[in-house]
Amino acid sequence: MLPKLLALSPRTVIKTSGIPSAFPRSLLRAFVSKRWIHRSLQWSTGISQNMTTEATPHPNENGVIPKAPQFAISSRMATGRAMSLDVWSIFNAANLPADCINLGQGYMNFPPPQWVKEAADEALGTVSGNHYSHPKGRPRLREAIRDHYSQYFNRTLNVETEILVSSGANEGQYSAWVAWLEPGDEVILFEPYFDQYLPSITFNHGVPVYVPIHPPEDLAKATTSDDWRIDFEELRRAITPKTKMIVVNTPHNPIGKVFKQEELQKIADLAIEYNLMVMSDEVYDCLVFDDRPHVRIANLPGMWERTITVGSAGKSFACTGWRVGWLIGPESLIGPTLAAQTRIVFCTNSPLQEAAAAGLEQAVQRGYFEKQIQEYTERRDVLLKYFDEIGLKYSLPFGSYFVLVDISQVQIPEDYPFPETIRGRGRDFYAGWFLAQELKVSSIPVSEFYCDEHMKIGERFLRFAFCKDLDTLHRAGERLRGITRFFKQ
Repeated sequence: MLPKLLALSPRTVIKTSGIPSAFPRSLLRAFVSKRWIHRSLQWSTGISQNMTTEATPHPNENGVIPKAPQFAISSRMATGRAMSLDVWSIFNAANLPADCINLGQGYMNFPPPQWVKEAADEALGTVSGNHYSHPKGRPRLREAIRDHYSQYFNRTLNVETEILVSSGANEGQYSAWVAWLEPGDEVILFEPYFDQYLPSITFNHGVPVYVPIHPPEDLAKATTSDDWRIDFEELRRAITPKTKMIVVNTPHNPIGKVFKQEELQKIADLAIEYNLMVMSDEVYDCLVFDDRPHVRIANLPGMWERTITVGSAGKSFACTGWRVGWLIGPESLIGPTLAAQTRIVFCTNSPLQEAAAAGLEQAVQRGYFEKQIQEYTERRDVLLKYFDEIGLKYSLPFGSYFVLVDISQVQIPEDYPFPETIRGRGRDFYAGWFLAQELKVSSIPVSEFYCDEHMKIGERFLRFAFCKDLDTLHRAGERLRGITRFFKQ
């Protein structure tokens, strides 16, 4: 079946997948690819290839199993790799050795600050803290966001019209795309991109357009995330009359790049020239190292009016499971996004909003963010010291908590028993799986964050997360020393 499907055109795949004939033909190329077919056939939750679900009925009184009802799946589920087996499912702890150290997924293995947790407990002990909040967000949190961020936006933010609390940064972005995308609108993504962007855009009938951030050909010892560069002529060529928005992510996941002002200015110039919106994902704004300035594109001339800036309590206070984020922007952009979000989740959970507010309120007097940067810098440097000693090439990240490692020199045995779930994927999937099994340290293949056309760029790299305690990083580093026996001779 697989070879036959791979020979089909995207149009034929759509037709044979049960997607309505009225589905916009202009979107087919963006939605269907050979890699999508590979992944969809690997998906194992009972979805058949004609895009229907089949329930499993119980036998009747005569012991006969009646025919199961079938239901057509929404055509949007054929977009954005939504039906595919994603990298997080493949490199899940359940699929890896029991004693594998997880440096793949970007969650901390340490708790939030005690005073932030105590604020959550206190909120749970109140009546109002256990009931609905205003869709805009709880007043205390919006005021805390205003008080913390106004200085960074060179304006006093309006808590009623310019701040929106969301159920995590991801949901806030989704609401913005609901509010602003029309079928066929194009959204420019810089690759590698955070994988949740893709289905959030295509579910709302947007068309992703990919512009790679080009890595240096060789990662020398002095290579940094600054050396990953955008070709701005390539970016200009990607803009069409259908382009609606550019997504910027700084500090960048997974590169660790902190965009310089001159880079953001070139993006801003194009946004103004072509009247584009900008979604600026800045959830790692509190994790910028080596005294690098974090420049906000919304502060550049002419950009406040066209920019939605995204923030996150999860990244700020080591509480990624709390799902509390926020959007900051002009009333003209926040208002419709609020209207969309109200119909999606209505409001964000109340007690953890109170805790996030307490975090922002007390962070300055406690010197919290300065201390956090020092701690993350130490974590980063511990892991990089092992890479240096081992001889692994990487680009020094100036922000976020990820580092990209070039695994080109790792020899992968052709006869290794790889699972079917990574068949047809990039070389980095094979390398990541092999090293997780042999060295008991997991990472994330970077080709997952590229379109099919540009996948080769990403498959040189594995992403390692250093948002872990020092003991874990040291144990992982010692295990990674064993990688040298797999280096190409």
